[in-house]
Amino acid sequence: MRRRLYFMVPDAASARQIRDELLLARIEDRHIHVMARDDIALSGLHEASILQKSDFVHGAEIGLAVGGGIGIIAGLVAVFFPPAGVDLQLVTVLLTALVGAAFGAWVASMVASSIPNSRLKRFESAIAAGQILLMVDAPASRVDEIRKLVTARHPEAMNSGTEPTIPAFP
Repeated sequence: MRRRLYFMVPDAASARQIRDELLLARIEDRHIHVMARDDIALSGLHEASILQKSDFVHGAEIGLAVGGGIGIIAGLVAVFFPPAGVDLQLVTVLLTALVGAAFGAWVASMVASSIPNSRLKRFESAIAAGQILLMVDAPASRVDEIRKLVTARHPEAMNSGTEPTIPAFP
């Protein structure tokens, strides 16, 4: 299980230096992401993906639940009120639930991919001011160690909190 740590750093050079120290502390490069204004060069750093920048994952989860629920209801209606001449089994409910869940997850995730990540809303003003958001997905057992490492060596990096768990997909 990993937890996401957030740090606001003033520039790309600080972000690169922190990234290098995290690599030495055995945090893999794929678990370190940055997010900044479009005009800031982030060469050598992993920019946050669409999964981290948008509410894609949250949308997929909501769509999965809503689509599955609607699929169950549609399946029950089809079983109890079948079309003329068709004998439907209860497996129809399972199939419509699966189809509804898949369709709901797909549609909701496509819509949510254009919505900024609600978890990052508190960082928008700092990012707009030119700072860089550094996101570190650390093992739960090493959260305090990583936080102390970064804040001790880089007082300019403001510790901006920890997310209880990171989403399953990114």
